[in-house]
Amino acid sequence: MKKIKTPFKGLLIYQNKRFDDKRGFLREVFHKYIIKKNLIFSVTSSSKKNVLRGLHLQTKKSQDKYITVLKGKILDVVVDLRKKSKTFGKHFKIILDENNSKFLFIPKGFAHGFLGLGKENIVLYSCTNYRHAKSEKSILWNDKDLKINWGIKNPIISKKDRSAQKFKDIKF
Repeated sequence: MKKIKTPFKGLLIYQNKRFDDKRGFLREVFHKYIIKKNLIFSVTSSSKKNVLRGLHLQTKKSQDKYITVLKGKILDVVVDLRKKSKTFGKHFKIILDENNSKFLFIPKGFAHGFLGLGKENIVLYSCTNYRHAKSEKSILWNDKDLKINWGIKNPIISKKDRSAQKFKDIKF
């Protein structure tokens, strides 16, 4: 498994090999000796094309997240919310799909969201902390201050994400 640094401190991309043959494929997902994090909680989500989830965060009991795509293709986006960071308020985007064998490690202090690009998109999240519903917040996906180009004008979003806060109004 190859580790690739990004311009954001602690935000890492991991690349692994995928082994394909006539039966299908095999891809290793996690190596504790490489990631060196205690991932205690995993969930999967399924999203159709043009579904946008996020930008989500937890203000208490925050989580490191390890994200990969099991099926389909997504545009994965994170926003640095660490006030003392050189990249505070900046975003990072990456395409994750079932074929590129990339994984994104998102440290605590980032908001996270993604847009489904494939017909069916199954995403695996592994986290270092459990979900803390009382401290969950959402930042408006198209907040003008963040200048994120999602490549779509009218995504399918949840009621919760439609009523998300602006970046400048979030209390961390």
